[in-house]
Amino acid sequence: MAAVNDTSSVEVGNQQSEQAGRGVAKRKPVFVKVGDLKPGTNGHTLVVKVLSATTVLDKKSRNSSSFSSRSAAANTRIAECLIGDETGTILFTARNDQVDLMTAGNTVIIRNAKIDMFKGSMRLAVDKWGRIEVTDPASFTVKEDNNLSLVEYELVNVAE
Repeated sequence: MAAVNDTSSVEVGNQQSEQAGRGVAKRKPVFVKVGDLKPGTNGHTLVVKVLSATTVLDKKSRNSSSFSSRSAAANTRIAECLIGDETGTILFTARNDQVDLMTAGNTVIIRNAKIDMFKGSMRLAVDKWGRIEVTDPASFTVKEDNNLSLVEYELVNVAE
């Protein structure tokens, strides 16, 4: 039995050294549709159209002159954007620099997005690990009558 374990550890070591030699192997993005989003999931990549953007919070820093290096980081902007594709729509929470990209009429690629729950409904968000890119206008028409953010979810504890 010891011989089997020794050879498997050698094989694992060889695979790791091969991977280290060529860098990190990136996986191809799997594009999902808005209609397939579920609560508590993350790592989504979507191509969507921005239907509307509403600024919810635009908070300037109070003492920007004394901390000049942090003045840009201290400003907080949050916008709720209605985005969608041919399967439905959802509210997207855009923060700080993301607000500029999410203007009505833009088509964007959202990478590594996650579903946040806010007052029992789903919101799509991109944190520091994700990315938003403005792309060419998409050819699909948005299905506006299927808004996933209007569906309320309730956490139910199941006792066995």
